[in-house]
Formats: sequence, C-alpha cells, structure tokens
Amino acid sequence: MIEKKMLVGGEWVDREAKIEVVYPYTGEVIGKVPMGTEEDVLKAVDMAKEGFKEVSSLSAYDRYEILMKAAEILKKRAEEFARTLVLEVGKTIREARIEVQRAIQTLIFSAEEAKRIGGETFPVDAHPNGKGKVGFYIRVPVGIVSAITPFNFPLNLSMHKVAPALACGNAVILKPSERTPLTPLMLAEVLLEAGLPPKALSVIPGYGDVGKAMTTHPDVRVVSFTGSKKVGELITRQVGIKKVVLELGSNSAIVVHKDGNLEKAVQRAVLGGYAIAGQVCISVQRVFVHEDVFEEFVDRLKQEVKKLKVGDPMDENTDVGPMITSQDVVRIQSWIEEAVKEGAKVEVGGVACAEKTTLFEPTVVSLVKPETKLFKEEAFAPVVLVDPYKEIEEAVDLVNNSEYGLQVGVFTENIKVAWEFIRKAEVGGVLINEGPTFRVDHQPYGGFKNSGIGREGPKFAVEDYTEIKTVIFDLS
Repeated sequence: MIEKKMLVGGEWVDREAKIEVVYPYTGEVIGKVPMGTEEDVLKAVDMAKEGFKEVSSLSAYDRYEILMKAAEILKKRAEEFARTLVLEVGKTIREARIEVQRAIQTLIFSAEEAKRIGGETFPVDAHPNGKGKVGFYIRVPVGIVSAITPFNFPLNLSMHKVAPALACGNAVILKPSERTPLTPLMLAEVLLEAGLPPKALSVIPGYGDVGKAMTTHPDVRVVSFTGSKKVGELITRQVGIKKVVLELGSNSAIVVHKDGNLEKAVQRAVLGGYAIAGQVCISVQRVFVHEDVFEEFVDRLKQEVKKLKVGDPMDENTDVGPMITSQDVVRIQSWIEEAVKEGAKVEVGGVACAEKTTLFEPTVVSLVKPETKLFKEEAFAPVVLVDPYKEIEEAVDLVNNSEYGLQVGVFTENIKVAWEFIRKAEVGGVLINEGPTFRVDHQPYGGFKNSGIGREGPKFAVEDYTEIKTVIFDLS
C-alpha cells in the first residue's frame, strides 16, 4: 500500500478523508492519499503568494539549477516512478518507463528555458510622437498558476505545467486526477529535494470542488487544464479574467494515400492506436485509406493487431494493458455495437477480454459511418476505425469532419498531396510519413477547434506563464 500526504504550500498535510487509488488491472486498492478541500486550496493560494515572492526573486540560473537537480533525482528514482505509474494508470511497464524518460526531458527543456526568458526592443520613434524615446519589453512571471492534469500521463503532463511555470518564477498549485495522484505527489518530493522554495508548490488531490476553487480564485492568474472537452468548457465559463490554456480531446486521423508506405503506416497505426489501451489524446482513432490500397492495408493491420499481447501491465512482454475503468469498457463496447448496426464491420476484436473486465481486445472496425459515436467522439480505447476514400479532397474533408483538431498523420510520397493537408487540415499538427501520436516534448503542442486553446512545450508555455511589461525611456 502506497500512502502519501498532500502538499499545501510546502507543508505535508494529512486528512482523515482519503482518496483510494485503484490498480486498473486487478481492481485492488494500491494507494491512499488525503482528499483535499476548498479550504486547502485557499491556504495554498495564501502560501503561494509568499512562495511566488521567493521563487521569482531567484536568478534565472538558480531556477535552472533547481530544475536540473530535480531531473537528476528523477533519474535515480526512475524505476520507482515507472512501477508506480503502472499501478495507478494501468499502462504497461515499458510505456511507464518511456513516460518517466519523457518527464526527465521536459524538466531539462524547462530548465533551459529559464535562461532564455527575455524581451525585445521596439522603435518608439517610428511613431510621430515617439521622438527622443526608446522602448523595450520584458517578460515577468504571472504570479500563481493553477494546473489540472488527467489520469493517462500523470507524471509528464504534470511536468509540462509545473516545470515551465517554475522556470518563469511562478508559484504553482496542481490538482492531479483523483485516479492517479501518486506520481504527482512523488514529483513534489523531487522538486522540494532539489531546493525549490517550499511555499511555491502545492499538490492537492481532490474532486470538482477543489478544481473549482483553484480555477476561480481571483489571485490565480493562469489556469492550465488537460482533460475532457466537457470540463474544459466548464472551466472557460467560470474562471473569470484569467489566461486559460486548454489541452482537450481528439479523434486523431491517419491518411494513407495510394503511394504511401503501407508497412510504415500500419506500424504507426498499431503504435498509435493501442498504446496505453488507446487512452491518449493523440491516439490513432480514424484511418482513411485510398481505395486502391484499402483492402491490403486492412489485411496488414489485422495481422499486426492479432500479434498484440493483452494482459498484465507489469509483464515486460505485454503490449496492451487495461482501460482505466470497467465503465469505459462498457461504453466503448456500446459504441462499436452502434457502428455495426449502422453497417460497420468488426475486423478484429470488438469485445472485452473474458478474464478481466478492464481489458478490451485491440479492435479494428471498418466502414464506419461519420454519424456514429465511434467516428465523431473521442474513443479513448484500443479501437481503430478504417474507412476508404477516393480523392484527396474527400480525405481532407474526412479528417476535418470532427469537432476536434489536434494532429494528423499523412503517408504519401507526393509533396503536393502532403501540402494539401498542411494547408487545409484543421489541426494543430500535420505529420508527414509519421503518425499523429508522435510528439517531442519541446515542440509547440496543441490543437484547433475543441481540441483546446494555446500550446504546450516549455518554450511556448513560457508565453502563457509570463506577462509582457513594456518599458519606455524619454531621453529628450
């Protein structure tokens, strides 16, 4: 049993009321953390005001040093973090190790950005009234950042918010998903050990009341949220006058043109469709294949999906672990059944694994109509749909036939075809001859439409976590 206290303004606090952390593979309670309250948030904000003064007074080099030291500590605890991720998320041990390594890189990139926060001069005398004056602007920290993260990448997605915000000199209040609070609390341990001023960080597990208190507090200047569209919409309605950064859902697509590399496209569809049981915002959900190669692609995809090993996520050989809850298994099963009633065909899988209610067979469904939930909504499950297209314009329309727009992968050797998607796809990222699941942690990452507002990646997060302060000298 893993038991952690929560961090409120640098103080480790316990509560009688607990949140139980459940191992998705077995249903066993593997951890307990305190259940935070609105009062804890109010205290955290008060402490953050002091913490902000402390962390913002540090030099850029000092903040760099703290984050780099945290990266070294995380490296030493990498396997402990990885195994904890398996237990709280249900991702495979191989996937968990990758997340830890990504989190280390996010820390390093954020540390490096601490040295690069600057400004720019501008020609005041370009204006008729500007004679004799010079001007420039600098970037200064906003103050207090509230961050809310989802269950699927509790370490690295927390890192994407916390590390850049600290690099700028802000104080941070983090609410991790109530399902996966363990590694975010362990991250707090790492940062404090690395020398972060304690009052500059709070990690408060909790439910909606904690999230609302964090996002609506008038002293919070930025709200950064990763999660569902539903909650993202709620946040935008209630936060007040603040910066809001939202990384929401998607039903990302791959397009395979007739001249595309089928072997590589199949490989990326498998990698992107079934990693973490499909519970990734840039999971491959929809695949559109030119009619000339459609049948061959489906046959190849089916053969590769059949090779995937489903089961115990701690097993080094497991490819696909459990979904987060049995309710999600029931949901995706109903979506597949709806698609089949509308004419779709289950090529592989389509049902829950008999021995575990949270395990779902990696699934391929073909000929899915755009009106169905499986096409329109975010599946967040190990399911990939495959539909044919005839003309490039049709493929572009299929990609854009979504309320989401995060990333798309396009497989083609024709630069003109690639450019059609670069120009016309309503997404935040277009990847040519790569799947939409590809991401390096320093890229500008975010989406169009209901996939969110703003961009993550340490360099780009700095823009959200700082304010521009203009300075003008009259030298006349």
